Amino acid sequence: MAASSSSSIQPRPRRSRKYHVFLSFRGEDTRTGFTSHLYAALTRKGITTYKDDYNLRKGDVISHELLKAIEDSMFALIVLSPNYASSPWCLDELCKILDCNNNWANTSCRYSTVWSLLM
Repeated sequence: MAASSSSSIQPRPRRSRKYHVFLSFRGEDTRTGFTSHLYAALTRKGITTYKDDYNLRKGDVISHELLKAIEDSMFALIVLSPNYASSPWCLDELCKILDCNNNWANTSCRYSTVWSLLM
């Protein structure tokens, strides 16, 4: 008797997303250590991950591209390091992530899950 293939079928996301995971992190704290290792591990597993590789300078604003990447991700991973909350850019990202997660009217931006990793 042939095995049923229905057990391997998984539900599709509500809409196609460009990224599986968006990484939110404080660059000074974790970019070259934990976050780069996490990014490499996710990529090796075939998980399309957005990691901002630009160093924002004081007075810069978060780019439209970065905010769009948050919207275009299925999951958000927040790397909470000691100085994460002292960064205005990290807090702007976090607000956008939470807005997307809590905005029921905009299901195209709703996250399946938001995970936080404490450093």
